[in-house]
Amino acid sequence: MSIQAINQSIFSQKQALLEHPLYEKIQTIEDLQLFLEHHVFAVWDFMSLLKALQNHLTCTTTPWFATPDAQMRYLINEIVLAEESDLAPDGSRKSHFEMYLEAMADCGADTSQINLFIANVFSLQNVFVAIRKSDLHPKVKAFLDFTFRTIEEGQPHKIAAAFTFGREDLIPQMFTEILRNFQQHFPESKLEKLIYYFERHIELDADEHGPMAMQMIEALCGNDAKKWAEAEAVSIEALEKRIGLWDAINETIALKTEAV
Repeated sequence: MSIQAINQSIFSQKQALLEHPLYEKIQTIEDLQLFLEHHVFAVWDFMSLLKALQNHLTCTTTPWFATPDAQMRYLINEIVLAEESDLAPDGSRKSHFEMYLEAMADCGADTSQINLFIANVFSLQNVFVAIRKSDLHPKVKAFLDFTFRTIEEGQPHKIAAAFTFGREDLIPQMFTEILRNFQQHFPESKLEKLIYYFERHIELDADEHGPMAMQMIEALCGNDAKKWAEAEAVSIEALEKRIGLWDAINETIALKTEAV
């Protein structure tokens, strides 16, 4: 199997994401705020996938020892550098998650639910208990549960598959167009930081992180047919869970509209 074969296997899931009815549902600033309040969980758990890969592919404990593959160390550390401490619009250094929270606050989205969830993860010291006890939509819970089950399993090629194929690279571009349209219709809204976030993702994923992640998959799976098959299965399930997240947001916006 190969990267190309996985891309062919996940074609229908990618199409389902790109053609999802959610995009047409986002018609008001309130709709956009609801989207952000749910999508932020995907922004957050993405960082956990990233750090899990760094833990497996480099030495993050003491005493330090050199891990076997220096090229792999370079790839994951380069991605971590940008995702965890990128340049924010004001020139300061922030993680992409922190940038997203600031962008949410700027456009009036509520950050209390994600902040409460993270506080509960910290206090409970168990992400699965925090997920189960939360008031999140069941499909958001399923999305998060899949991410952390994959991490807990501890297989780097599976984590890399969820990281690489489970995060659709066309979606940031799609949402940048939606946001620009919003700016035209709602010029008073503050969307500059949000547009910066999505544009930064497009730039990094296309030019740097995407190719780097593909190299990691190829190196981790090598000539092992079983690992390639497992990477394929994880990629499909990751995208199906992302479709579930989109379904949850779509349902939430629809319920809000019906209640008005």
